[in-house]
Amino acid sequence: MIEGKIIQKPGHNKKAFFDRISRYARLIYLKLFRINDDPQRIALGFGLGVFLGVMPGVGPVAALVSSYICRVNPASALLGSVLTNTWLSIPVFLMAVKTGSVMTGANYGAICDAWSSLLKDLTWAKLFQVSVNDVVVPVLTGYLVVSLCVGFIAYAAVLMIMARVKGGKHGTMNKKRTT
Repeated sequence: MIEGKIIQKPGHNKKAFFDRISRYARLIYLKLFRINDDPQRIALGFGLGVFLGVMPGVGPVAALVSSYICRVNPASALLGSVLTNTWLSIPVFLMAVKTGSVMTGANYGAICDAWSSLLKDLTWAKLFQVSVNDVVVPVLTGYLVVSLCVGFIAYAAVLMIMARVKGGKHGTMNKKRTT
């Protein structure tokens, strides 16, 4: 201590940051894998939540409602939606624009220019000037494809992990004894 101030070691904040990330990852693991439900329903719920979390304008409320409609686990759907709702926005937008432009045959550069000019001066009049066929349809098509892919990958990953985690607990109880 020098004059009442504590001197921190270099890298101390970095260690605290990684400790927080580690605790957060462990919390997600515990919340997801301690759900008392069928692994298939949990994985489907998580995949549905991720799908809806990646789609623009759709969030946790839609994940909960959709989970009840589809009869999948609502807790895992909510968790999947919350985990992907905001932090994937920029990369998914870029992937959606690229995917949508390829799938619809639209010009990628024109779509990017239209979105950047729209975001520079966002007004209702400018919003209605954007061409639906040239800009909105490719972007929504891209979002749909990217969301389906990311949701399926999340479903498959969680199902494999759930089968391994829950299979160890329930796999021995479901086998018939031959004694």
